[in-house]
Amino acid sequence: MQTSMTFSSVTALFGAMIVLAAVPSVSVLSVSARSAAFGFTHGVFTTLGIVVGDIIYILLAIYGLSVLADTSLFVWLKYLGGTYLIWLGIALWRSKPKAVDDEGSKESSWHSSFLTGLLITLGDQKAVLFYLVFFPAFIDLTAVTILDTGIIIAIATITIGVAKLSYAYLAVKAGGLFDSSKANKGINIAAGMVMIGVGVFLVVRG
Repeated sequence: MQTSMTFSSVTALFGAMIVLAAVPSVSVLSVSARSAAFGFTHGVFTTLGIVVGDIIYILLAIYGLSVLADTSLFVWLKYLGGTYLIWLGIALWRSKPKAVDDEGSKESSWHSSFLTGLLITLGDQKAVLFYLVFFPAFIDLTAVTILDTGIIIAIATITIGVAKLSYAYLAVKAGGLFDSSKANKGINIAAGMVMIGVGVFLVVRG
């Protein structure tokens, strides 16, 4: 199986994507909020959702299916994602400190964290257009092979994963400085406000 990508193009793509993934964004805010409120594991699941969403858009861009990103399905996903995040934010705002210690609640929150990351990413239909403009600087999309696709997905998974998990770790460390019930409640309120803000942003954004 052959690849049209050279070592230099792979290296350049990796460097560019790690920088882009590290730039503060809506996804970074969401990962940080989930991690600060629930712990690092939830940051991992939120990151996983973001990575899966990006992979979907990368595949759409590589194989010329960007038109699908303009369909009503992704438009509805944007509104669904925004509404879901607002609901999560309100629930987090009103939650009691340490409520996530309950195993059943924690298990449910893992699913919520994954969906948070996934819906935030899929709610940004313009991402696929960004990839369409971004990738040609590193690879000829008309000559892309299955191996090329695998390399790009691997690069995206590593760069996005490392960047978002770094924010998750920092958020947990920052939250760990406050161990009182009152402080934890404040963290929940702040994280809830972030989630609500992200949800509103998704809904009203054009």
